[in-house]
Amino acid sequence: MPTLAPQIIGHRGAPGYRPEHTRSSYELAFHMGVDAVEPDVVVTSDGVLVVRHENEVSTTTDVASRPEFAARRTTKRIDGHRVTGWFTEDFTWDELSRLRCRERLPTLRPGNTAYDGAEPILRLRDVLDLAAAAGGGVVVEIKHATYFAGLGWDLAQLVADELRRAGWADGIRPLVIESFESTVLGQVRERGIVAPSVYLLESRGRPADLVAARGASAPDFASVVTPAGLDALPAGVGGISLDKAMLLGRHGAGKRGGAEIVADAHERGLVVFTWTCRPENAFLSRTFRSREGDAAYGDYVGEWARLQGTGVDGVFVDHPDLGAAQFRRV
Repeated sequence: MPTLAPQIIGHRGAPGYRPEHTRSSYELAFHMGVDAVEPDVVVTSDGVLVVRHENEVSTTTDVASRPEFAARRTTKRIDGHRVTGWFTEDFTWDELSRLRCRERLPTLRPGNTAYDGAEPILRLRDVLDLAAAAGGGVVVEIKHATYFAGLGWDLAQLVADELRRAGWADGIRPLVIESFESTVLGQVRERGIVAPSVYLLESRGRPADLVAARGASAPDFASVVTPAGLDALPAGVGGISLDKAMLLGRHGAGKRGGAEIVADAHERGLVVFTWTCRPENAFLSRTFRSREGDAAYGDYVGEWARLQGTGVDGVFVDHPDLGAAQFRRV
């Protein structure tokens, strides 16, 4: 077991108890003792950075019930996937601010639906100010940077400008920048933001920025966790954040275990985070699920103990109180 407890990061706040990315979700996360919170960042048509799980907002807001926005429903191709709905880049901030948040997973978290319609969308600036007041950290995830660049938006510049305006650019406050696209991480660093860069890795697929640049020859995410892949990380990347499936099984070339992956990263001076720790059966690996329904809690303690045993430096959690109870027990 590791000698130090990993950093606990409230994944979109505390979405196990409140609709994600709402003020109450972030406030509850800090109240429950997280070290940092994680806002996902996308952009509006007038260049305002807002925090949403995706740029498509019908699953997390009441936009579909708003007749004045019915004509905005459309289909787009986002990072290789066909998506239908309403998109932040088709709304001004003033328009988005009229929407109200709702629970994204109502069948798994029906209790959270009691808060549907109660809170507006937040901007990145709102989360930065909230975290500063709470004395906590922020892990900013930049979403779909290559896609937005195709629309004329430089997310790295927008993020850098917002961090400067909010007083988060100089390394004094605990800030991390992360993305599934390493290109935008480098662009943020080039703009003088003092913060560690963490490369998010899925267990399958390829990064959108490299697919756009290299096509079929783009490396997949799994190749990054090999020793050669870690050695080839772009200069300035200070860590990796792994889908927990990559730590719980045997993954990648040579089918290496989670502890091996973490040890190889640590040897190269990289921090290692993992996502996302959730107690519901629907999200647990098969070994740790109970025989009850998807919404029931399985043996999350067993799964999380195994993750902690790999030596990870940080964990993203939906239920900060459960995360604190497990991961701070060293």
